[in-house]
Amino acid sequence: MNTSRLPDRDALLAQLEGVIDPRSGKGLVSAGLVQGLSVRAGRAGFMMEVAPGLLELYEPLRAQAEAVLRQTPGVEQAQVVLTNAEGHGAPPPQPAQRTAKAALDPLAEPPLAPGVTRVRRGARLAADPQATPSPPPDALRPAHVRRVIAVASGKGGVGKSTVSVSLAAAFAGLGLRVGLLDADVYGPSAPRMLGVDGDPEYHPEKKLIPLEAWGIKVMSIGFMVDEGAPMIWRGPMASSAVRQMMHEVAWGFEEEPLDVLIVDMPPGTGDIQLTLIQKMKLDGVVIVTTPQEIALIDARRAASMFQKTATPILGLIENMAYFADPATGTPIPIFGQGGGAIEAERLGVPMLGQIPIDVALRQACDDGRPLGATAPDSGPARAFRQAAEMLRTRLGLARG
Repeated sequence: MNTSRLPDRDALLAQLEGVIDPRSGKGLVSAGLVQGLSVRAGRAGFMMEVAPGLLELYEPLRAQAEAVLRQTPGVEQAQVVLTNAEGHGAPPPQPAQRTAKAALDPLAEPPLAPGVTRVRRGARLAADPQATPSPPPDALRPAHVRRVIAVASGKGGVGKSTVSVSLAAAFAGLGLRVGLLDADVYGPSAPRMLGVDGDPEYHPEKKLIPLEAWGIKVMSIGFMVDEGAPMIWRGPMASSAVRQMMHEVAWGFEEEPLDVLIVDMPPGTGDIQLTLIQKMKLDGVVIVTTPQEIALIDARRAASMFQKTATPILGLIENMAYFADPATGTPIPIFGQGGGAIEAERLGVPMLGQIPIDVALRQACDDGRPLGATAPDSGPARAFRQAAEMLRTRLGLARG
């Protein structure tokens, strides 16, 4: 790769404007088809989002755009990712009107202003297709993947990505073929934590080939955008990118299937989480929390989301469980004590591990050198290995 010259962004946009959208007759930039243009030393790429059913029509345009990028000075590698847009759905229902009987009831609450409705705690605000505890009918595992495990939390900052990467490294240490899907499109961290960077290439079957590091196949939106660049995407576009990384990536092959795919979920219970649950068949989920009650509240929300889709909760990992005093080794429960164990008991699931606040673990993530691969006998690595062994047994995964 040429690291001495950065392609000129304005020149790239000018070249792409010369590629004409067959439907609008405008250049790609004017037509709004250049999304998330990433410019790095020697390479450039962007995402092209089109309406459902138009992928075949726009495939030649994708190839033409890539060729144009490659012809621009300073670009040695180019990639244009073609995705489907997702509909915004139907408008929310209008508030129900008070009945005449209620209006005449002297004990009834006073009427509200026009257009205002009263929301009560616990009320269901709208019809929820996920309310029935049953697996989504359209959910599928990616081709040639034996098991899929989601790693989730109700809030950010609890170390979910650290757990995802560390579990993947632990599974690889057990001899399993492992993949990691970094589905946190707004804050992708797998490239940094695994010390891998590059441009995914296309397989002859028109599937993206994941990058590999430490025995783990990795796919992340972080490979397609500059580190630190904001992902200013609305929900449908982010969900579309996640769908592509789920089912348009060559995770495994018939002769060499992937044993387990770890999905690093974004925090919360929004669009991307629903897309993952509805489109990817999950064999189970690992909930990550800290002992702090404020984190446990959000962990319960995440658990409830999976329970409503009949997704098995495989267990709970309590991260930042304590800090060991450097002088005496005495555990200091900075974020409280026992919250994770109580929550695991309430959910009726095993406590897979309690991970301490550890300087070596933090440094390993920053350096892209997971402890499970570089220091397998360290305390955190042993804890993650134990969790991986418990999950392997529960999911019936044999040692490679």
